[in-house]
Amino acid sequence: MTRILAGKLFDPYTGDLLQNRLITVSPESGLILDVQPFDDSVLETIADLADPNAIVDLRDLTVLPGLVDVHVHCELDFVVHITFGLIHFDRTALVFLHPYSEVSWEDQVTRESIAERTVRATVHARRTLMAGYTAVRDLGTEGAEDADLALRKCISGPNPIAVGPRYFVANRAIAATGSYGPKNKLYPNQTGVQGIYGTEPADGEIECRKAVRRQVGAGADWIKIALNDNLMTDYRFRVNANDVAPQTAGDSIMTFSQGEVAAMVSEAHRLGVKIAAHASNTSTWTELVTNHEQVDTIEHTYGLEEVFEGSPPCAPIKGNKTIWVPTLSVYYLLGQQSGVWDRAKKTFQAAVKAFPKDLHVACGGDTGVFPHGDNAQEMKLMVSLGADWRMVLRWGTLGGWECVRSLRWEGPKGTERLRRVGELREDARLVGDNEVPFGVVVKGFAADIIATNGNLEKDFAGAVDKKNIRFVMKGGKIYKRDGLEVV
Repeated sequence: MTRILAGKLFDPYTGDLLQNRLITVSPESGLILDVQPFDDSVLETIADLADPNAIVDLRDLTVLPGLVDVHVHCELDFVVHITFGLIHFDRTALVFLHPYSEVSWEDQVTRESIAERTVRATVHARRTLMAGYTAVRDLGTEGAEDADLALRKCISGPNPIAVGPRYFVANRAIAATGSYGPKNKLYPNQTGVQGIYGTEPADGEIECRKAVRRQVGAGADWIKIALNDNLMTDYRFRVNANDVAPQTAGDSIMTFSQGEVAAMVSEAHRLGVKIAAHASNTSTWTELVTNHEQVDTIEHTYGLEEVFEGSPPCAPIKGNKTIWVPTLSVYYLLGQQSGVWDRAKKTFQAAVKAFPKDLHVACGGDTGVFPHGDNAQEMKLMVSLGADWRMVLRWGTLGGWECVRSLRWEGPKGTERLRRVGELREDARLVGDNEVPFGVVVKGFAADIIATNGNLEKDFAGAVDKKNIRFVMKGGKIYKRDGLEVV
């Protein structure tokens, strides 16, 4: 057993910093066996009974559940989504994209081999874990085909080939024909360039259901649909008309019909998989959070002040399963000159004001627009815009798990399963890496635990910054100790 002495321990359920907690972990099962207060007498007992090498002294640090980034693209630093049939391009990525300041999205997709992009992805995954992010959701390989499924296998299990966080994947995003890139400039009526396309095209309800089935059958944890974005105009549906009608070419156009979207949502849920969607205007947002077949997460969105300031305000709150992922970071980095950042900022501030306690949010910045490892930028922005740091840290830990977890954890059966977590049945050796509960340090949850030497109350941004993450454990295995990588 491994025993961790935590000087302070953050509790996402209450927002409290619990003083002096002894955390007992099983390296074999990867689960937390016990969490109890400690005093000098307990320390003496531990010293007498335990192997000194199995004691991790973090009394001078603040201990947290591992952080969760729910919107990344692991190799590229750019992501294109399909959401509610709207065209959208995010300059981000988790594993299979790297920053556009290095290589443009189109060149990454068309000129870098899948082998190269996969090697880059392993580097990004390692950086992400060492920054304290023990779980991520990758929302599309952007032309790297099924490489995310192979990478997930390589960084999972008790003896992974490569080092990385728990890895939830969406495989190939689903887009309407003609709506996504790369655009073929020589043969503009052809899909993609030399057989490479950033998503999987599908049209009509039958094809859309078939695409969902294909992705789920391939092993995807999530389905990602529909795109819409006002940040970029170079990959809009009608971008090839830009030379004669730039304003028309720049319009954000619905690429899927409501029937197509409903077909994909219902099919994904029928097969037991959650679905992510994009929205950036009031009508789409409202449809996605009120429709009978609700999507599970809404990515992005800005310019929705009226949504949150209305009477009553409309938002994913308690009682509504839809989780909002604002991706403030991508707007902050790419939307300063266009005014998009100002609108995104106002939208988030209006949401926090309308729902100071009930806003149903998870943290994901479209990582990749900025370097992998700097994932905490999203939480830093949220706090700087007025959100309480305790709430933000909950969104970035337990809220992240509540977002990415499978449908087996939802509904009455999921509630009963959660109630019995303390029975230590959710062993990764039995249920798998992506089925274990995580995001809070309590008995029965996975031992995904990190520690910072920063002060959350006085300097939240500094405390969650990668340079101050001194300890990282995932699934009961130590990956970073005293600020140094140990694997």
